[in-house]
Amino acid sequence: MDRRNSFTDIEYSMRKQTGKREELLKKLDAIIRWDELDAIIRPFYPSNDRGRPVKPLDVMIRMYLLQNWFGFSAAGMEGAVYDSYAFRRFMGVSFLEEQVPDSNTLCRFRRLLKKHDIETAVCECVDRSLREAGIRLTPGSVLEPRIRPAARKKKI
Repeated sequence: MDRRNSFTDIEYSMRKQTGKREELLKKLDAIIRWDELDAIIRPFYPSNDRGRPVKPLDVMIRMYLLQNWFGFSAAGMEGAVYDSYAFRRFMGVSFLEEQVPDSNTLCRFRRLLKKHDIETAVCECVDRSLREAGIRLTPGSVLEPRIRPAARKKKI
């Protein structure tokens, strides 16, 4: 992917270690058969011939998968991509060149998959890639932080 480095890219390149989420996403990026997913969805995906410009298909596929893997709502996924450098890197979005697809765009993408009855084929393609690599993911995995109330102190 040919893109310019932002200050955030430079800052993150200086880190001594990466987080678990970032490591997982790097593995998934190498495992998933992106060309097969593209071939499944491309015939139904709108082109830029007329109307509003559409987001790149690879960005939408990646955002859709992140939403499924981490159990976010559409609005939650949009916010998570803004908050997480690992998510932006996985999606290939640089704020220097484009904005993150909004929650409505993600919802329209999900509806497109359902309308053309290809959501199952997309999930099967991803599951097959993961199974062959010996990986199993469940939505809302351990990589998501859980906030619990602190224990109350007893007054003496």
